[in-house]
Amino acid sequence: MKMNKDLIYKTNSFYWDTKGNDFLGAIVLPFYGAFVSEEKCRLFGDVSGKKMLEIGCGNGKSLQYHGDREASELWGIDLSEKQIERAAQHLTSCGLSARLICSPMEEECGIPREYFDFVYSIYAIGWTTDLEVTFGRVASYLKKDGIFIFSWSHPIHRCVTEENDRFVFRKSYFDEAWYPIAAEGELLLADRKLSTYVNALAKAGFAVERMIEQTDDEIMQSRDDNSDLAKRAKMYPVTFVIKARKL
Repeated sequence: MKMNKDLIYKTNSFYWDTKGNDFLGAIVLPFYGAFVSEEKCRLFGDVSGKKMLEIGCGNGKSLQYHGDREASELWGIDLSEKQIERAAQHLTSCGLSARLICSPMEEECGIPREYFDFVYSIYAIGWTTDLEVTFGRVASYLKKDGIFIFSWSHPIHRCVTEENDRFVFRKSYFDEAWYPIAAEGELLLADRKLSTYVNALAKAGFAVERMIEQTDDEIMQSRDDNSDLAKRAKMYPVTFVIKARKL
């Protein structure tokens, strides 16, 4: 479908206002997504005294993760007013304070420039309607040598389906068009190639330091998980994580 930014904002914010909180599970820190964990990857390191901004802060639990590790400032942005409300309530109940802003990640919304030590996003960056603009904004928020960490559904994962006990491609890896998906309510999504993310990072002035796409077998074994997702994760990556530094 042809991209209509206002329609995407309206459709996706309504989902996150109504059904989205049920979707959040393995996509809050310490988990980057299914079967990938910060406790194993150690991408952040020591965040004590650091200023943190989360893009797509959702219910606030990933901000709590850093607050519990003595980050000096917590900031969050999210498209959904309801998620911002949930995040505020959750963080208050944990004795933490945060600056929370309701806005699309692509838009100017008053976030200070060259201010943060870390900007991160756990399964949210892919909702952007303009990846290059979003990465440019992220770069502007970070201090020199600041770190940007984000995770998202691996593009191969969205291309594959299961038929007769075999995995087969259901769509082209190179197709980046927006399309509707049903997830207890409608969402609009686009699948970008890994090269699209890497090239947009380079254009925004980032150097990639690490990329993770390997399923963590220890996490899978500890859960004794025989789900469809676990079966897929044994065969190909379902999540990817990138750590990049602002040059």
